[in-house]
Amino acid sequence: MIKRWMILLMTAVLLTVSGCGSRSPETGTDAVSEHADGQKTFVFGDTTFNAENGEPDINPHNENGGWACIRYGVGETLFRFNDAMEIKPWLAESYENVDERTWVIRLRDGVTFTSGRKMDAAAVKECLDALVSTHVRAAGDLHIEEITAEGQTLTIRTEIPVPALLHYLADPYGCICDVQAGVSEEGIVQGTGPYRAVSLTTDTGMELEKNENYWNGKPKIDHITIRTISDGDTLTMALQSGEIDAAYGLPYVSYPLFETGDYTFTGCATSRVFFGAMNYESEITSDPAVRKAIAMGIDKEGFVETLLGGNGYPAVGVYPDTFSFGGDRVTAETYDPEGAAQVLEEAGWTDTDGDGVREKDGRPLVLRWLTYPSRQEQPLLAEFAQATLGAIGFQVEINNTADHNRIRADRSAWDIYVSAMVTAPTGDPEYFFTYHCLDDSPQNDGRYHNDHLEQLADEMSRTFDEGRREQLAVEMQQTILNDNAYVFCSHLQMNMVAKATVTGLTAHPCDYYEITVDLDINET
Repeated sequence: MIKRWMILLMTAVLLTVSGCGSRSPETGTDAVSEHADGQKTFVFGDTTFNAENGEPDINPHNENGGWACIRYGVGETLFRFNDAMEIKPWLAESYENVDERTWVIRLRDGVTFTSGRKMDAAAVKECLDALVSTHVRAAGDLHIEEITAEGQTLTIRTEIPVPALLHYLADPYGCICDVQAGVSEEGIVQGTGPYRAVSLTTDTGMELEKNENYWNGKPKIDHITIRTISDGDTLTMALQSGEIDAAYGLPYVSYPLFETGDYTFTGCATSRVFFGAMNYESEITSDPAVRKAIAMGIDKEGFVETLLGGNGYPAVGVYPDTFSFGGDRVTAETYDPEGAAQVLEEAGWTDTDGDGVREKDGRPLVLRWLTYPSRQEQPLLAEFAQATLGAIGFQVEINNTADHNRIRADRSAWDIYVSAMVTAPTGDPEYFFTYHCLDDSPQNDGRYHNDHLEQLADEMSRTFDEGRREQLAVEMQQTILNDNAYVFCSHLQMNMVAKATVTGLTAHPCDYYEITVDLDINET
């Protein structure tokens, strides 16, 4: 286990940083909340707005660009989630599920894109047609056969029954944008939200201006700057110095620095989880005994208590216990280093030369752990697992790199890929499995396959009954846990930290809605 002194050392470094003064660590300037002409401004630091996370821009049809589009108040979807993760109309006004394959959606009147064009059914049809022609995951989720548009009425007919269609339309890729206005070279789209993007530089940030014609109230901030600050210590310094007004993605170890009256926290439990996908094409993790030993050899509770500071909780399965189909309904391997060592021993992995690393048929038990740094705790999890797995005979080689997307495509280069994901951002259990675990999943990185899982997924894709969907979700979780195809380490508490003068910045369980029409700065 990582020693307590490591945590104290990290805290000491951050406390030293806190004495650096009130100037920007990069520009030497303070953040200001007023332009010279009296306009209100807001500066938001975010570790995740970058190509590393599949967000090179805010085009919802490009990779994960929809997350940035919806988070920063540029785009909105036909449906959205309330705080209980229940689906509600947003740009839509109402809907009717006419039959298993036909949905009639009535759109809200009085909505215009920031291009000035009216949002009607024809515009939404153009956007959704463009989405499924370019976005592989969206096309696979929605299964759209035909869309017809008449005035403010949109009719969607699917190729097969899609019970979760409304949930998928609330996914960030479903942000409704003016296709006729096009996408700029920077990756800027014209949405319907309270803010419009005026400039964007990948891996650097974006400038926003308020949408004077927003349909759902008057935006209170005139100008917003989104700054990409992928290093957690730099983000911490920027908030301390006043260079930014609020931050998303601060390292948990830096939280004590902001527990004063000068700052406020907004947080909520989410389904975001740190988890590892096993590579079934690896000679190491294709061995069931090795996968089981990995699952038994990671001290989840120790990681949460020691490195997350209680800002999360140990994971069992895909979903947190707060979900009706959550981790309290399934079982997984528990931390048992002695048992893990016995599993390896019985499978022929023994330390014959006494160097602390097991071997089998002349091959050392080397686990190549691939992860990335923009989620601040992932490198710490890697080091934590390196210690606990090392104690039972693994040699863990960590590759913590922003280039992880390219490397994970090469399955000869890694054995376990550890990432962070919101497993139920649509409030429905189907999302995680269709995204990660099936033969046709776009991010089945380790080429996992299970016949029974495929059958269950097929049934879920045709099942409208919510109770049965929950039962299927539990059985599907248990299936992948029995195979130890994935190891789920910890669910996270999602927090944003802001100056006390900031209001209207509120964390949401789906991790989508950050900059909204309610955002304001009240200087005193």
